[in-house]
Amino acid sequence: MKILCLGAAGKISRESTMDLVEFSDFEKITVGDYNEKAGREVAAWLDDPRVDFRKIDIHDKEATIKVMKEYDMVMDGTTISLNDLSTECIAKAGCHAINLNGFGAEYKYDELFRKNNRTCVPGFGMTPGVTDMMAKYAADQMETVDTVRISHGAYRPMAFSASITETTTTEYDPLFTGRTVYENGEFIQVPPFARPLDVKLPEPYGTNPQYIIPHSETVTLAKYLANKNVKLIEVRGTWPPKNMALIKALYEWGFMHNPKVKLNGAEFNIMDAIGSYLMQAPEGQTTDLYGYALHVEVVGTRDGKKVKHTLWHTHPASDGSVKGWEKLRAYTRNVGIPMGIGAMLIAVGKVSGCGALTPEEAFSPNDVFDELAKRDIIIHEKMEPAD
Repeated sequence: MKILCLGAAGKISRESTMDLVEFSDFEKITVGDYNEKAGREVAAWLDDPRVDFRKIDIHDKEATIKVMKEYDMVMDGTTISLNDLSTECIAKAGCHAINLNGFGAEYKYDELFRKNNRTCVPGFGMTPGVTDMMAKYAADQMETVDTVRISHGAYRPMAFSASITETTTTEYDPLFTGRTVYENGEFIQVPPFARPLDVKLPEPYGTNPQYIIPHSETVTLAKYLANKNVKLIEVRGTWPPKNMALIKALYEWGFMHNPKVKLNGAEFNIMDAIGSYLMQAPEGQTTDLYGYALHVEVVGTRDGKKVKHTLWHTHPASDGSVKGWEKLRAYTRNVGIPMGIGAMLIAVGKVSGCGALTPEEAFSPNDVFDELAKRDIIIHEKMEPAD
């Protein structure tokens, strides 16, 4: 099979592509990006005879679809704002698809993917993605599920790339309608910094307050657990404490509404200016601690008794003691590797059906966990009676 790695010049998607180079049997792996200089640098860094580069402007739909038709699959690492457009191109080209974000626009192309007997899995990184697998794994061992609480700590700089900057402003946009919890059969919209909860993550991350964030697990798990009478699904997240302090201050002072301001005759959106500053400033490019931490708690009944099943994950340290996991790569590899695993599972037929599938519908948790373990990303679990 041949795969086009869209957006693979980025720091996260290049890790997904590297994973394909190291672990998959794809006969051709193409780095596709608008940034030709960065894309060719990534292709050279990957240093594999199967890898080449194609310049792609996703806004030129006709040309993009023509290129995609040369491939069996597209691994889509483009930003949230481009996923509707990119998925449309992939569906019309008749390729399999997988992406990182999963904000929902992809599902409207379900019929076209089905017509072409192709599979699209939106939202398969660490979260959403691996978190869906962790929740599914626990819930599948229960007769009923009462509560699912998903949490993560993403320890990375505030603005090391344009897509990460976009993610920051999107998740804490006060008017974003996707920031919901699922409670007693309804999706309830909440504001930024809603429902704080102290969550204990594995060392070296420790315990910090986490807040509701707009992630697709809330929606996809509500669908998957509909027959288990689930009452509550909450998804929370945190970044390094200094990052959270800045975002909270920007929110409280109204900056996150991204209003237009005038300065010396020029007009611009204030968050665009702040994002640009952070992308150029050392404070936006570095952090004290790098890496990723997942924490998933599912409460329900098993063998007639109320239980709590907790899962978390660990990965090699970012301190330079493990080659390839130094500093920022401890974060980018965590996010990028699961998408590469998902692409590989689709390619070898370890996916359930065709169409636009949620992660829960698409993959077996054990298949995903086994592949993660080969990369030294380990899922841990604990089962105990629930209060």
